[in-house]
Amino acid sequence: MAPGVVAIAATANDTMVVAGDEVGRFVTLRNVSIKNGEVSGEIVNNSRDTLRDVVLEIRYSWRWANEFHPGKDDPGRTVYYNAAKEIRPGESARFEYKPSPPLPERRDGSFVIEVKVAGFERVYF
Repeated sequence: MAPGVVAIAATANDTMVVAGDEVGRFVTLRNVSIKNGEVSGEIVNNSRDTLRDVVLEIRYSWRWANEFHPGKDDPGRTVYYNAAKEIRPGESARFEYKPSPPLPERRDGSFVIEVKVAGFERVYF
């Protein structure tokens, strides 16, 4: 996760903000694959607690073919996807996201696609 990015970790009684460089102590992504706008991979629980409601931020940034003369219709978007209901300590869960509506096929630019953890809940027993 990039510096300056935060994730919200909620518990039964309180909420804490986790800085981007500390999120990996709790949850990471691995084997991320992007094909035709579809994103898949695994969410890994690195904590000693069960995690639930892991939310991913999937950013479809549009890069114009001619940055000096960009068009007026930027098809970029950001999606927040609830990727995993519950992940036990040390385990992982697969996720797959297919954009809806599908990404447009255009010749005046291309998408740069990024995925990161945006939030999760820790379950204390």
